[in-house]
Amino acid sequence: MDIPLTVPDLADATELSCDVLVVGGGTAGTMAALTAAERGANVLLLEKAHVRHSGALAMGMDGVNNAVVPGRAEPDDYVAEITRANDGLVDQSTVRQTATRGFGMVQRLESYGVKFEKDEHGEYAVRQVHRSGSYVLPMPEGKDVKKVLYRQLRRREMRERIRIENRVMPVRVLTHPEDGRAVGAAAFNTRTGEFVIVRAGAVILATGPCGRLGLPASGYLYGTYENPTNAGDGYAMAYHAGAALTGIECFQINPLIKDYNGPACAYVANPFGGYQVNRHGERFVESDYWSGQMMAEFAAELASDRAPVYLKLSHLPEETIDAVESILHTTERPTRGTFHENRGHDYRTHDIEMHISEIGLCGGHSASGVRVDSHARTTVPRLYAAGDLASVPHNYMIGAFVFGDLAGEDASRYTAYEGELDGGQLAAAHELVYRPLRHPEGPPQPQVEFKLRRFVNDYVAPPKTGAKLSLAVEAFERMSEEIAGMGARSAHELMRCAEVSFIRDCAEMAARASLARTESRWGLYHERLDHPERDDAGWLHHLDLRKSPSGAMEFTARPVEPYLVPVPEFAPPGGPERHLGEVQLVPVATAGPRDTAPAARPRTHTAAAVEVPEVASPHPRLLRLLSLIEESPDVDALGPYLEDPDPSVRAAAVTALGETAPTGTGPVLAERLRDDAPLVRAAAAAALRELVEVLPAEPALGAGLREALVVPDAAVRSAALEVLRALRLGDAGLYGGALADATVEVRVQAVRALVSVDAVAGLAVAAADPAREVRVAVARGLAAVRNPAPEPLGPLLDDTDPLVRGAALAALAGTGCPAAYAARAEAALGDPAWQVRAGAATALRAAPADPAVPALAKALADANADVRKAAVLSLLVHRAAPEARTALAGASGDPDADVRAYAARAAR
Repeated sequence: MDIPLTVPDLADATELSCDVLVVGGGTAGTMAALTAAERGANVLLLEKAHVRHSGALAMGMDGVNNAVVPGRAEPDDYVAEITRANDGLVDQSTVRQTATRGFGMVQRLESYGVKFEKDEHGEYAVRQVHRSGSYVLPMPEGKDVKKVLYRQLRRREMRERIRIENRVMPVRVLTHPEDGRAVGAAAFNTRTGEFVIVRAGAVILATGPCGRLGLPASGYLYGTYENPTNAGDGYAMAYHAGAALTGIECFQINPLIKDYNGPACAYVANPFGGYQVNRHGERFVESDYWSGQMMAEFAAELASDRAPVYLKLSHLPEETIDAVESILHTTERPTRGTFHENRGHDYRTHDIEMHISEIGLCGGHSASGVRVDSHARTTVPRLYAAGDLASVPHNYMIGAFVFGDLAGEDASRYTAYEGELDGGQLAAAHELVYRPLRHPEGPPQPQVEFKLRRFVNDYVAPPKTGAKLSLAVEAFERMSEEIAGMGARSAHELMRCAEVSFIRDCAEMAARASLARTESRWGLYHERLDHPERDDAGWLHHLDLRKSPSGAMEFTARPVEPYLVPVPEFAPPGGPERHLGEVQLVPVATAGPRDTAPAARPRTHTAAAVEVPEVASPHPRLLRLLSLIEESPDVDALGPYLEDPDPSVRAAAVTALGETAPTGTGPVLAERLRDDAPLVRAAAAAALRELVEVLPAEPALGAGLREALVVPDAAVRSAALEVLRALRLGDAGLYGGALADATVEVRVQAVRALVSVDAVAGLAVAAADPAREVRVAVARGLAAVRNPAPEPLGPLLDDTDPLVRGAALAALAGTGCPAAYAARAEAALGDPAWQVRAGAATALRAAPADPAVPALAKALADANADVRKAAVLSLLVHRAAPEARTALAGASGDPDADVRAYAARAAR
């Protein structure tokens, strides 16, 4: 029988010391630790789980939402876009840090081995999702980002500076009793229950959002849209340390798959041609940006007779759907494919029903978080916040890395605190952690947390009213005692109980902040039915909250800082801060108090017997190998495992090479592509693709990849071609030979490789390929070579397959569309296939205006919305012509939201 934990004596606590304490080993935390260590600081990284697989990033990332790549987007445009998306309430100096430093961060991550999608010439393949600005940069191997970062943390030179303590959970930031600066943290070990005290010169909070705030429709506590381990730890710790939080009334609400706790992933699907429709198949999203206004449009559509709402993919060709599946079913949510399969749904025959997530707090996806300046400093000296915890609106993954870097750089100036720690703060933190052990029979954490989060759904979720929010505050105050009475027997249960206290703090902040802002703003994020209008005159201010000396939650209306980039829609009034004090609750009629409180019913707990299945012991050499990986072994040390007779051991050794990437990795991985075991070959191919940005383009690697082109395994041949192309280790002759491969996937890779060396003659040969996918790739590739010309597209314009003809016509927009081809495009506007008509409309944007504009104006009457959208986009290119402007004005009343939105640009 397990012996329950006992409350440890405070005097027996373990003490640690560091220059920079980083709390949280996710996106921002790992970058903060790396940067601080690179600048000479001794870093302690605390993670309540294990850094190898902690944080939202460990779930995978399918792309970057805010990549400001030179030549594709401008920082000022991005700053203006975020200002509009957040209804003007932005400190532009913080957003500008992401805009100007984000591309450098992409390159830094790439130097670590993170793979971003590139075209055949090695240029970043930035996609457009929003109607203005191209900021989305796909990550084909995004599932491996966390592994790459962990590899950097475990480099020998980093291990000398960064101490990682896994399974240690901070609960309070320790501050100096005189000047209030951060001097450390109080924590405990989530496996042993040991109390841990940390002294630090500076503290960086990087604990992520409060994703476990509202309750999902499933009722499952951990079935949240956000990573469920993100329980608002940093929000509560910053608040109790005296830091200001801001925008807490601006919730995070997202579109998601109905009945599944995962995003609908429009950022992935839309660049491939997917879009959001109502049950009539009509696009309805008017908003230009994924924001609260867009979520308000979603909510309105769901509440109308036009519901349900779907992510439409069924109109896409097989190869496109296959590409979408390869991302969506392996990166963000690996169970997604199983979910659809169990429903009997397929993207080819079913569109994806969408709904709306529960509410949460998140700076990186809305605006609610700890107030920071442009160096990630909070209002508490030497306390920093980065990532989704910090209030830098719509900052996403790249912004988290940028602000982790900024925090690490600034915090590295400080050395470990050696003075006296405040005994009262330590005693309070100790009591917070261990009080559930004093009454182990108290209410269990899942029961209390469910109740707390149901109150959030009932009273705090939009649409909001003062009456409901006031009831919420009363409920959360009342639950403080219930939370203090929770019972626990193990260290893991102590962790969950501490998380509930953080959730309660965040819930009260959200309710009180929502009461304080007496207007509606950010669409669905802060919709007050009793204050339905946006009030820029009175409320174009940040709403800051902090803990007063008396322990009350008080508010200040802080003017928006002068814009660095003017945005005509908003004019911040400036002026002094308005101290609002404590928020006043709205009176709510009740039946009055009971004469006597109801008696408590005694509880009994009976443990049910659980039969534990036997688990086979792991291979002993695998255990030795896993232990060796932590020491960052070189190729020689891994050699015996790479030659092991057991394929599972060899595959694990190959995976270890991918995690540590020592010198000589490339040729060894290329050799393993020829392994007898499919498991090993697959691991080698995956590792090569993952490491392609960091492997040196050495002759030995090129030779090994060339030898792999004759391996019977098609996946190996495809991977070898991809890496040869990316590292510029092949030539037109080699790639042309691969056009004879029996597998379509390999031939498509060969086409991409031919494009990378501008081998138009080789592409002309591939234009006769029997597979449609290859011919479509050729059409697109002919527009992507460095000196494109329209003539090689001629045979593809007569192709029997409509998707090939459509791709060839669309390619004319990049190659040029002389008069003869313009005539063909005009004729193709009458083709039975909408894909051909859309391609023809796209081609005409490169044609002379005289023939193009009348034909495009007629295309605005096409029955297919995608054809009309292509026609509008082409007319925008020709808008100097009066006839084009007249046609665009007429399209402003189109039933399709995309067509209307793009047509409206003609007036700008």
